[in-house]
Amino acid sequence: MYPSLEDMKVDQMLQAQNTVPSNLSQNASLPYPTNPTTPSPYNIPAPSYPALTNTSSAPPAALGTAYPGLAEYMGMELSEALIRDNMPEYLPNNQTALSLPTSSYGGGMVAPISGNSPGLVRAQVSHGVRQVVLCKDGSGKIGLKVKSVNKGIFVCLVAKESPASLGGLRFGDQILQVNGENLAGFSSDKVHGILKKVSVNNIVMAVRDRPFERALTLHKDSSGHIGFQFKEGKITSIAVDSSAARNGLLVDHNLLEVNGQNVVGVKDKDIGNIIEEGGNVITVTIIPSYIYNHIMKSMSTSLVKKMMDHSIPDV
Repeated sequence: MYPSLEDMKVDQMLQAQNTVPSNLSQNASLPYPTNPTTPSPYNIPAPSYPALTNTSSAPPAALGTAYPGLAEYMGMELSEALIRDNMPEYLPNNQTALSLPTSSYGGGMVAPISGNSPGLVRAQVSHGVRQVVLCKDGSGKIGLKVKSVNKGIFVCLVAKESPASLGGLRFGDQILQVNGENLAGFSSDKVHGILKKVSVNNIVMAVRDRPFERALTLHKDSSGHIGFQFKEGKITSIAVDSSAARNGLLVDHNLLEVNGQNVVGVKDKDIGNIIEEGGNVITVTIIPSYIYNHIMKSMSTSLVKKMMDHSIPDV
């Protein structure tokens, strides 16, 4: 698995580069000799040709020794300064060599050009079950509101700087149990009542990580765009041949996070600013709009804007 299509393509190029067919070492397969021996009639030293590492049938990524440092990629003149100014994701932190960073993300997931993006880690959606232990604040609150959807209990609001926020609960998490009690089939009001009655300390929850959500990693083009438009947080259109289109972003989905930062209830203009300032690699977390609308049904817009935790989570 790869965080983005771009990562998969670059990883394949890196693998092709490291796999040189044995027949390439035979001079007979080369289109011209590496060291001509015919003496020059004018006593001019014979030119020394560079040894080829590729034939016309081999992948272009196999050329050179290390993805030619991006210096001659696709015939472009790319200096280190130009890459650093325009494509910093190609340079590892504090590294001056022109080479592609290769890093693993998650369960063996390869991210050669996305791996240095903090948002990629913040936005990870595992769909796994984890245990969360909370306590109430000085006001006797957890800072959490839930919604019953299809017999399940889902987090619809996490208050900023609350025990729920500090415990890592996020919009869309499914709460399966509270202190060993199964919540399947319970109403929202009943769960809120349970949370009010539990003791101040050692509130143990079994939580499934955002089962209806998924995260996609997108890469900005030369104009700084990732290829989609949205209105009131809902994705309305996707540009042809954009990173959004290539990586499977869909309309009729709502944006929940940008680089791991919750944007529920945030104005479109402010979401656009977050994307603009988020670097060249942007990870968006989305949810089908019909699920989003169900979770947000009857939620006060002013409450969401005022109470929702929109802070940038720690990596």
